[in-house]
Amino acid sequence: MGNNKYKILIVEDDRSILGFVQTILEANGYQVLTAERCAQGLLVFSSHIPDLVVLDLGLPDLDGTEFIRQARALSAVPIIVLSARTEEADKVSALDLGANDYITKPFGTAELLARVRAALRSGRLSPQATPASRFTVDDLVIDYDRRQVTVAGSPVHLTQTEYNILAFLSQHTGKVMTYAAIIREIWGSMDDGSVKKLQVNMANIRKKLGCRPGDSRYVTNELGVGYRMLDE
Repeated sequence: MGNNKYKILIVEDDRSILGFVQTILEANGYQVLTAERCAQGLLVFSSHIPDLVVLDLGLPDLDGTEFIRQARALSAVPIIVLSARTEEADKVSALDLGANDYITKPFGTAELLARVRAALRSGRLSPQATPASRFTVDDLVIDYDRRQVTVAGSPVHLTQTEYNILAFLSQHTGKVMTYAAIIREIWGSMDDGSVKKLQVNMANIRKKLGCRPGDSRYVTNELGVGYRMLDE
């Protein structure tokens, strides 16, 4: 790959975790930039515009969500949140601000690398690029121009709403979309019944795509948080 290495910025104040993540990424051919504070991270971010950010939320100077807010104002670079916070509200607020994914500490090498690869792929496919006229994952094809969905060549008959949900997830493939983000996109506003309505639509979509309960071939359910369209 020569100089064409992906640049990854790690913003993490725990030196042992920082060292662990840096070692894994460098061993796998990534170029690594590091920062131990939010302000320093933003400085490195704006001067080097990395291909990916791995971000701890609990930073000593400013909360990591502040980093997401400011970074998103500059660029759509994928951000993976490292979180010791297992509370769903924290994950949801980070994702709603524009993070792409989160990993809960402690985590293993294989999980970290898989999430990094997925986020880099979703960064390459970011909506800034001209949108493709079709989306494919496994044997599922979405033809955006015709608003048609096929699985293994057979048409799948979705309602307008079901199609819109599936298309929205596919346009953010590899990224966890929170319930609120999907509901805002599809229905414009949230009310008490929104999440239930979304879950019912999702269950119908999965059934029509031929997924049995618990089978997450195309879309995974991130419990209590949202849904993610798989990208391979």
